[in-house]
Amino acid sequence: MLVSMRGILADADSKNYAVMACNCCNMENVEAVVAAASSKRSAVIINISPRQFHLHADLAAMVPMIVNLASAAPVPIALNLDHGKEYDDIVAALNAGFTSIMFDGSALTYEANLAITKQISVMAHNQGCACEGELGHVGQASAGDGEKTDYFTNVDLAVQFVKETEVDALAVAIGTAHGKYPAGFVPKLDFARLKELKSALRLPLVLHGGSGSGEENIRKAVDCGINKINVCTDVFAVGRDSVARALASNPSADWLDLMSGAQRDMQAYIEYYMDLIGSSGRYQYTLADKQQLD
Repeated sequence: MLVSMRGILADADSKNYAVMACNCCNMENVEAVVAAASSKRSAVIINISPRQFHLHADLAAMVPMIVNLASAAPVPIALNLDHGKEYDDIVAALNAGFTSIMFDGSALTYEANLAITKQISVMAHNQGCACEGELGHVGQASAGDGEKTDYFTNVDLAVQFVKETEVDALAVAIGTAHGKYPAGFVPKLDFARLKELKSALRLPLVLHGGSGSGEENIRKAVDCGINKINVCTDVFAVGRDSVARALASNPSADWLDLMSGAQRDMQAYIEYYMDLIGSSGRYQYTLADKQQLD
């Protein structure tokens, strides 16, 4: 069932676990996510970024498919615009039926980020959607941005930011970065800062750049208050590697077999990740309970 991210994250916040926000760019991605969530009785968030829907994941095709698959699933599923920055992309997502909007103003000045996030929050809430903001800057792993402590979220500014914008969740910068880290590298996260943020804000916190951060870091981040973890690079890599292995074994493999295999492997990885972050088994209701979720 497709719902706002607000209720999903409120439950995770109150019970100290995290929900996976998995980027999807095609049918195989979406079906893997929904099947994993249904199997694990876990809430899940489907992320689509502007880059993804402009390049490949056309909203006119993706959203009806997601709505139909989610409506048959016995767990809550949110559809979230990931890293929305441009007004037109945010409006397109709202008009298409997204249930949550993440506005990324992290590259702006604090004042500009605050002002625009406040506007987007009002827009989203007026349509019954959740809104996620970002304070601090989660940059690119290839640039070493995760190690730049001046990018980390300031606790005092975060308190003011949340109060004025009324966002439902806040993405914080504590040492992760987007994309693929160099081989063998595991980021060092600022858990002391995360604990301060959680204590001061008392709302769902989001970890962007969850891929490649290591099991120990992920478990500890959840223990310290993270309730939503964005995972894109690792899931896409599982699908890619599945296809590569199949072609290495049989260069004449049928396209249908390649995609079916990639979907199965992505589902298995997503199920593992749901176990890791504690969301598995949280939802035991039937479709008749839908009205109680949002």
